[in-house]
Amino acid sequence: MDNEFFQGYRGQALEVLKQYNVRVWGKATITTTRGNFEGTVLPRSCNDDEKHIVIKIESGYNIGIDVETITNMKETGYNKVNFKIQEKDFPSVQGLPTVKLFGTGGTIASRLDYRTGAVIPAFSPGELYSAVPELAEICNLETEKVFAVFSENMGPTHYIALAKAIAKEIERGVDGIVIGHGTDTMQHTGAALTFMVQNPPIPIILVGSQRSSDRPSSDAPLNLMHAMTAAGHGDIAEVMVCMYGTTSDEYGLLHKSTRVRKMHSSYRSTFRTIGDTPVASVTRDGVTHIKENYNPRRKDRKVKLLPYFSDKVTMVYYYTGIKPDVIDSLVDAGYKGIVFVGTGLGHLNKELYPAIERAHAKGVHMYMTLQTLWGYVQMFVYDTGRDIMAKGVIPCGNMLPEVAFIKLSWALGQTEDPEEVKRLMLTPINDEITEREPYNGYVLLQGGVPEVDDFLAKTRK
Repeated sequence: MDNEFFQGYRGQALEVLKQYNVRVWGKATITTTRGNFEGTVLPRSCNDDEKHIVIKIESGYNIGIDVETITNMKETGYNKVNFKIQEKDFPSVQGLPTVKLFGTGGTIASRLDYRTGAVIPAFSPGELYSAVPELAEICNLETEKVFAVFSENMGPTHYIALAKAIAKEIERGVDGIVIGHGTDTMQHTGAALTFMVQNPPIPIILVGSQRSSDRPSSDAPLNLMHAMTAAGHGDIAEVMVCMYGTTSDEYGLLHKSTRVRKMHSSYRSTFRTIGDTPVASVTRDGVTHIKENYNPRRKDRKVKLLPYFSDKVTMVYYYTGIKPDVIDSLVDAGYKGIVFVGTGLGHLNKELYPAIERAHAKGVHMYMTLQTLWGYVQMFVYDTGRDIMAKGVIPCGNMLPEVAFIKLSWALGQTEDPEEVKRLMLTPINDEITEREPYNGYVLLQGGVPEVDDFLAKTRK
């Protein structure tokens, strides 16, 4: 058979396919020493190993079969699959809101390129309509790809360009904005947009997915529907993150972008509001408020655009035994701001004191946040905290470390005057610092604790 029938396979795996006359896209029954399997043989990524044959089984999941366990294979059918997403004309429905979707990358609406193993975005309105037809019942959709990067590659230039694009669309008159974004750094981008696009008249929703669209358990379609509902029909005009609220498909949550954090590597409900409650829950039927205080939707097109950012700010996560040369090296490299992520109430070891004094003398702006995430920096309690403040480190209340990093970068993009930077840092723009944490803003469902196990047994689905 021609090599076009063995896309991506080589070595042992290729020889086994040829031995049994089984082609890529062929439906096959496979007998192995570990049991029998049936499914469609898929192409391999060019970068994958030579020892496995990959099939898509009836459930929709892909499994790899070690060729050394295969004792027999038989092709029972063949149907070459075209994985290009079909385009359908996205209908325009009078009376529905217009939502603009900005694409930055990620897997919110995508397909898998089996040749390389890479995810390819579905992004035009026609592709999205084909992939998630329910969107046509929610809004009139416009799309624009501003970037095509993994979220770890998002940075200052992307934040600024995205903020300007959002302001332009607000002035043009769209009813809501959704930003498709990779989940790994969504909290950073959300914080940056909160500071750069202030007091917006419409919802600005960041949305992503934990699992790519080719997987049966993908959260992408529902997250996208929830985000479009919140952007087009919701009345909360803030920068928010919209992701699964539970591990099931019940509802999504809208998180304030200055208080949200990705808290699990693979759970679909990975995003959690820290030190507060989510702003609202959302289903395809609409938005249900959780918080009473929020920035309401307005009819005007006014927005305060402040697209500033300094790339000379860093974070230092304290660890036992850290040496002063870590701080000195940052100062020598020209860094203008340091956000410390300290222990307890905001502590560092005494060995760092001389380096902190040298940094302060050279005009470096230093702020303290907490490794605990929940709670407040309280540097007046112990001598350690008082000593550190006396050397120029300023406490940040209950601001999350990543948010403090983004905000200090934003502040130093505008001024290096210490008092003005301090004013910008400690004046809340959208609850990055709160007066208190609500009683239900800190909930840890720790397995093994009797009362929690009892609760989970009654409510887990």
